[in-house]
Amino acid sequence: MKKTKRTSSFSNQIQALSKISQAITSDLYLEDILKLIVTVTAEVMNSKICSLLLLDEEKHLLSVKATQSISEDYLKKPPVRLGEGIAGRVAEHGKPIISRDVRKDPLYLNRKIAIKEKLCSLLSVPMKVGNKVIGVLNCYTSKPHVFTRSEIAVLTTVANQAAAAIRNTELLVKSRVIQEELESRKMIERAKDVLMDDAKISGQAAYERMRKQSMDNRKSMREIAEAILLTAQLKNKINQETMA
Repeated sequence: MKKTKRTSSFSNQIQALSKISQAITSDLYLEDILKLIVTVTAEVMNSKICSLLLLDEEKHLLSVKATQSISEDYLKKPPVRLGEGIAGRVAEHGKPIISRDVRKDPLYLNRKIAIKEKLCSLLSVPMKVGNKVIGVLNCYTSKPHVFTRSEIAVLTTVANQAAAAIRNTELLVKSRVIQEELESRKMIERAKDVLMDDAKISGQAAYERMRKQSMDNRKSMREIAEAILLTAQLKNKINQETMA
């Protein structure tokens, strides 16, 4: 019987990891991926609350970004400062921490909420990209629980998968911003060439004219460049039709 339970539990863990891996490589938005991660993790870990906190590196604060819990008190929980409380220490040192009972643990910062929500044991693990901690994944139970090595390993794997998803999204956004910037520069250069030919002015003078139009009309340089190129295309089309 015990063997069957362990086999079933292991199978559920593998299925959970598979679901999370599929989500990370899908076209889902990051918010949906994080929500799926905490929901699946709560199911497989038999957790009352599973929450994902991300670290704001500038403010040194950890804030809840995803949880399957509908508790308003838990959702309104204030950010945790790096190094403070259980989650803060996990983020600072990059190592898991287990609390047998958060309601009695002096390290836990929100014991009133824990008592109200009937939270008990906590497994808190760091979310890492390489050696860099970007957040914390928390898993609470409603009864005293001794977390096994297997459970710690599963939650650590999930945490690192979540970190990878966040990192991939950040890189994708950064890549898109860079691509848009390159496209804008190319467009501005083409528009500048058109102005140079039409007005018989230098490149610097053409650029200054575009910048003045941008400021006067409160539009971006790209929008001004698009307007110049569109006008040039219309002129060429009219000329071609006239010659025909």
